[in-house]
Amino acid sequence: MEKNIKIYDSTLRDGAQAEGISFSVEDKIKIVKALDELGVSYIEAGNPGSNPKDLEFFERIKSIELNNTKLTAFGSTRRRNIKVQDDANVKSLLLANSPVVAIFGKSWDFHVTDIINTTLEENLNMIKDTLAFFKEKGKEVVYDAEHFFDGYKANPEYAMKTLKTAIDGGADSLVLCDTNGGCMPNEIYEITKLVVNKYKTEVGIHCHNDCGMAVANSVMAVFAGAKQVQGTYIGFGERCGNANLSTVIGNLQVKNDYECINQENLELITDIARKVAEIANVSLDDKEPYVGRAAFTHKGGMHIDGVNKASKSFEHINPEIVGNERRFLMSEVAGRSTILKKIQKVAPNVKKDSPETIQIMDRLKELEHEGYQFEGAESTFELIIRKNLGKYKPFFKLENFKTIGEKPNESGELTAFAMVKVNVDDKIKMAAAEGDGPVNALDKALRQALEVFYPELKKVHLTDYKVRVLDTKEATAAKVRVLISSTDGKHEWSTVGVSTDIINASLIALIDSIEVKLLRELTKKIKAYI
Repeated sequence: MEKNIKIYDSTLRDGAQAEGISFSVEDKIKIVKALDELGVSYIEAGNPGSNPKDLEFFERIKSIELNNTKLTAFGSTRRRNIKVQDDANVKSLLLANSPVVAIFGKSWDFHVTDIINTTLEENLNMIKDTLAFFKEKGKEVVYDAEHFFDGYKANPEYAMKTLKTAIDGGADSLVLCDTNGGCMPNEIYEITKLVVNKYKTEVGIHCHNDCGMAVANSVMAVFAGAKQVQGTYIGFGERCGNANLSTVIGNLQVKNDYECINQENLELITDIARKVAEIANVSLDDKEPYVGRAAFTHKGGMHIDGVNKASKSFEHINPEIVGNERRFLMSEVAGRSTILKKIQKVAPNVKKDSPETIQIMDRLKELEHEGYQFEGAESTFELIIRKNLGKYKPFFKLENFKTIGEKPNESGELTAFAMVKVNVDDKIKMAAAEGDGPVNALDKALRQALEVFYPELKKVHLTDYKVRVLDTKEATAAKVRVLISSTDGKHEWSTVGVSTDIINASLIALIDSIEVKLLRELTKKIKAYI
């Protein structure tokens, strides 16, 4: 059986329809470059007829050389009762000058008669005319059979007739769309198998996730003979999203020996997922299969012990295959062997019964009693290890700081100002910044002051900020724990601070976050020098 699968990414079009997502032209170009590096077969980059932004994107992308992917413009069949060459959307698709065009048309008779208000025969003409037009222009044509599965269940004869019409129009591939995301895997398999057996034209699958089945349905379609899988790279899209291609690639290539991308690129799928999330300004779900931070994370002592003895005991694959990493969480259930592994990353010669190990474990218990929790803040724990082993030198000293809050303005917005004074090797730098609250202002001011000495901090920003009140009986005098997640666009790390003052707790976590980044940069330079 042919096991090459074409991955068709529609993050820039379907993904852009997700709530809270808005790509700039620059964002879209960055995502294209990332997906091209990964080696996806097609990138559906938008509809040049829908907005000026997409038209500008297609103009700018012409000057960028792509090594692995075919850029695809997306649009609909011609409108009813007009000539294809007179349709404005058809004309704009030509302006994109992409080697591939994806055309969607109606497969469900209900949509034809009740949504676009035309006849079943005219809908067939719209499909055939539009595809034939683009084939005559030398384009590779992908036909998206919108609502195909619902259409097939309602009127199988007409749904199949729309596919035959698309083939007659010159379609290079027929993509069966579960547009409402309501199908079950067995339905997808059976109907896709029927289409694959009936037509020689390449068949693809396009699933939405409204029942949480998009990945499963995509995989089942491939098992039924589909050769192209459409989706968005980390799954976001309209409503509940689209098939998550990072998961699809893992399931097909790692688990079932299909080739979706070059084998040597498999280790990129985690890095690319985080890069796409960063560009889209969304948080990548920690529990995302294959690429999430928690995908290979262990907390329970028995699980950790099992993984240390044989990783397959609690992991379905080696995380390095997909560019991820194994993590053991620091907690009261982790055990001494887990803590020792963290220590040995800093000091390999320390043993399980060494005084340093006992000292660090005692310090861990003290801090947990104070309210610290390290299972989501391993970077702070690394700094604690270094401090206890005498392997830590601060990169800067915060001499003092001040925050000033303001009442909401006429628009109801609350702003804050922060001023900081830092000392780096006896050089003093002061900075001030305005932010959406005192912590945001402090973060901006602190990095503004330190970027003079450490330019690499310009890439760092916060991705998450959580506050938990630890002893509510103390009311406003209660201790709080602040957990901060940071990124430099490639790596993520989390730090924690505890105090009765929320600003001070935040500052402890902020300073640790910056120290972790600078420590990693220094380590990288030392390794390069060696």
